[in-house]
Amino acid sequence: MKIIILGSGTVGSTLATLLSQEDNDLTVVDQDHVSLHHLEEEADINTITGSCSFPNNLVKAGIREADMVVAVTGSDEINIVSCLISKVLSPQVKTIARIREGSYLKEKTKKAIEEGVIPVDIVVSPERLITNHIQALIETPGSLQVLEFGDGLLHLVGVRAVNGGPLINHEIGDLKKHMPNVDTRVAAIFRGKGAIIPQGNTTVLAGDEVFFIARKKDARKVINEMRTKEDPYKYVVIAGGGRIGSNLAAQIEKNHNVKIIEENHDKAKYLSEKLEYSTVLEGNVSDKNLLHEENIESCDVFVAVTNDDEANVMSCMLAKEMGAHKVIALINNEAYVDLVQGKGIDVAIAPSQITIGTFLSELAGEDVVKVHSLRRGAAEAIETVVRSSNNGKDDVVGKELGTIELPVGATIGAIIRKNKAKIAHDDVKLREDDHVILFLTDKNLLNQVQQIFSPS
Repeated sequence: MKIIILGSGTVGSTLATLLSQEDNDLTVVDQDHVSLHHLEEEADINTITGSCSFPNNLVKAGIREADMVVAVTGSDEINIVSCLISKVLSPQVKTIARIREGSYLKEKTKKAIEEGVIPVDIVVSPERLITNHIQALIETPGSLQVLEFGDGLLHLVGVRAVNGGPLINHEIGDLKKHMPNVDTRVAAIFRGKGAIIPQGNTTVLAGDEVFFIARKKDARKVINEMRTKEDPYKYVVIAGGGRIGSNLAAQIEKNHNVKIIEENHDKAKYLSEKLEYSTVLEGNVSDKNLLHEENIESCDVFVAVTNDDEANVMSCMLAKEMGAHKVIALINNEAYVDLVQGKGIDVAIAPSQITIGTFLSELAGEDVVKVHSLRRGAAEAIETVVRSSNNGKDDVVGKELGTIELPVGATIGAIIRKNKAKIAHDDVKLREDDHVILFLTDKNLLNQVQQIFSPS
């Protein structure tokens, strides 16, 4: 596949590096010659230095032969114009654009995108993805990561095992004894720096990061096996009233007691008028006196989503020290995420890792329905469609799951069949058009696994 990536920031560079490992013809365009030089050296990728929206640069990049254009510059406007010019030069090319500003995705402009008047085939909204990601964490107490598959039928959940949980120091097979009416599958356990594909006799230890798949209604029951039971979160404090903070407040305020802290006077005033049930506080997110006045020690979740990584980290650490139960920090610099996760901050979120999966879902082919990045990009979970092979050889259709040979590090978690969820068991037989949910402890297994279930 010939792919042109416009923008060599964190997302553009990560996509380029991942896609270069497969059989793709890649070109990256950006004005930043330094980042382009790094890509050339590290991944042997073609690059062009210049504006992403200039027709001559797109022609140089091979737009007329391209299958896909991915616009991920730091500017919504450049991304949109780049897609427009790409379609003018090559009407058949598929265009994907990152668009941050929510007003582009409403009313007439939303309709224009849907009807092709604004020629962006696929829109990726990081703010919307991040907001939904944080909301899922708030609505699933005890979770580190919550991912949806099968249009929400199934949840893949990451949870830290803690002493006091009924399953600690017990075998995974005991889950069925503890919860006879709940069907679930533990897909992977991360212990120290290693990954374990568990068997029924694998013992869960305190400190393990456990990923399991279950029906949405059962997810909290399984979490409560891994740690002491937590009540639903009620009191949520949001630090930062930007797009993510304001959207998060609007989405959860009906069912939670929400307070949002914003330092800018005009923005705070706007939020107080826009939000119906939330309390808006004007002040610094790291003001100890303000946090004390708002009873931060009784806060269930403190979420820091300002545009400043340092402010997010410091306010979360302060809130945790003052007694907040769970703290979540948005951190744009990926290098900091592993440094702070679990060290005073319960969940550190890298925006690029939330969005990468959405791009990969579109780039991986029509039979890959969804790709989610896990553990800060180290692992992946995918939803892929089962297809018969053209030659009938190595066909998984009709096979029992227990007989399918998977690469080390891959495991089947569940199946979606005709809009119904089935947790994976060895005696389940695959059918054409089943959707299989797989967990990959190594993200580089994606292409290999895809060939097993959807052979080209």
